[in-house]
Amino acid sequence: MAGPADLTHPPDVRADWEEVFSTHFAGIHRYIARRLSEDVADDLAAEVFLAAYRKGHDPSRGEVKPWLYGIATHLISRHHRSESRKWRALSRTAERPEHSHEDATLTRVAASALTGTLAGALAGLKRRDRDVVLLHALGGLSHAEVATALDIPAGTVASRLSRARKQLRSALGDANPLEDLRG
Repeated sequence: MAGPADLTHPPDVRADWEEVFSTHFAGIHRYIARRLSEDVADDLAAEVFLAAYRKGHDPSRGEVKPWLYGIATHLISRHHRSESRKWRALSRTAERPEHSHEDATLTRVAASALTGTLAGALAGLKRRDRDVVLLHALGGLSHAEVATALDIPAGTVASRLSRARKQLRSALGDANPLEDLRG
């Protein structure tokens, strides 16, 4: 018996989705990996495209890129509790002395992903503000694209981003946190 995705769309629509997938998968995967982890990104990025394919893209919603990032952010929010724990753990890992091989490994992983101070500062943001910052900084989305992805007004994106930048700069001693997030 064919799977549900096989029967959802005719072959020409599936071909269009293959193009959408090949165009956007790497960016979506990178965004999720930077927010959660490489391991989670493998599965979650696939889930984004499966959900998008099943829902179909409504042209009245605009471009597909912000829509995909919106789905990714929604799926990430399901992992919010573990995400917050990760930021707190990275913060603590960077602050504690290394006592074992495991501690040394955790420190190297934390240092390569984000500095402990930045991780702690991100953990301190409200989830909605953190989503805006990370969609902009890690996803590379414009204000308008972030607004579309989160289904909020562009003015709300600007105010959340401004508020989050102030909080991050304060926590980082007036450093520019967005420069640290872009890789």
